[in-house]
Amino acid sequence: MIGLSEKTVAKHPLLQRWLGGAGIACTVTEAATRQDDIPYVLDASEQAHARSGDLLLDYADAEPALILGDGTRPSLLRFGFEDMSFGHALAAELMRQHWRPACGEPESARLLALAEKVAASDATVLVLGETGTGKEGLARFIHASSRRAKGPFVAVNCAALPETMIEAILFGHRKGSFTGASADGEGLFRAADSGTLLLDEISELPLALQAKLLRALQEKEVLAVGAVRPETVDVRVIACANRDLAADVAEGRFRADLYWRLNVMPLHLQPLSRRRLDVRAIAAAMILRHIPATGLPWPTAAALDRLMAHSWPGNARELENVLQRAILLREGNRIEAADLQIEAAPVPGFSSPRFAEAGRVAQEDVIRAALAATGGHRSRAAERLGISERTLRYRLADMRAAAA
Repeated sequence: MIGLSEKTVAKHPLLQRWLGGAGIACTVTEAATRQDDIPYVLDASEQAHARSGDLLLDYADAEPALILGDGTRPSLLRFGFEDMSFGHALAAELMRQHWRPACGEPESARLLALAEKVAASDATVLVLGETGTGKEGLARFIHASSRRAKGPFVAVNCAALPETMIEAILFGHRKGSFTGASADGEGLFRAADSGTLLLDEISELPLALQAKLLRALQEKEVLAVGAVRPETVDVRVIACANRDLAADVAEGRFRADLYWRLNVMPLHLQPLSRRRLDVRAIAAAMILRHIPATGLPWPTAAALDRLMAHSWPGNARELENVLQRAILLREGNRIEAADLQIEAAPVPGFSSPRFAEAGRVAQEDVIRAALAATGGHRSRAAERLGISERTLRYRLADMRAAAA
């Protein structure tokens, strides 16, 4: 929960909508009657009511800028109309709890709300999605939202483990149980005791080890290599897979009983090509993470349009690579569209810079639908389409010219 001053809401009518789409709950009050226990977004003119951890917004037709707080004063974010879309995304990132994944798509916010409900139990979770869609981030969010938050979070990529050592790494071993075992090893299950164990790429676990994993999940105990007595463990397991495990079961590559044991609570992460508003939020988070000493390299509206137009086959990992290159190699203070070294491969059904592969008629239909859904409100329609209002004005002008 964060607070918004009434003056902020009046100056930024779309900000609260963006925050809600990102799953950030807001309460609106006058700055002078603010709640004491939550951070606030205030107008720059309300600085007298600001505290450390707050965010001041300065809405001005000037070069956008960010001055981060230093623990004794609030942060200040300045932007004008043309930079409003990215400004809202940055504001959300600056106010977001650090353990909560960045999102801007309402569907992604609903997935996080479901994950919070799941976190309240000790149910085994299966997170499915392409590589780079944020499976580990979602697993960490579940851990941080659970009663185990103060316990360890241990992550392991099953595909990276040497096959001859997987059993010992997961379940531990006794001294002398194999060549080179000069001391006891606790194993990852015991290392995660009272916490959460993330088994990434679970589909790569050999069949012989799947049976032992199933027993550990069912009996809540592990038998170390070379041991004769099992040891009880209190571990919540989250498994991740970037393949269709049901298909692996049908083809005999994955045990059906283990699949159903893991599939208690499946959570599906869509690729970024279906989460265009998440692209804006994740880009803001990544730029804040890699901010250079020279200041925030703010992307122009055209650059943001290009980011949101790309299909991102490499998902968030590809996005981060593109942004890091742009931050390092840009010519000026801002990230221009030309600074983004990406293939011109837009989201299916949209053309350059936002809609490329659909024909003119399909593009116009999408724009008309967005305008109809927002009662003709251009700013909201642009927000819905994931483009700047300036780009929307250009599209509408093209439509009028084509109809003349």
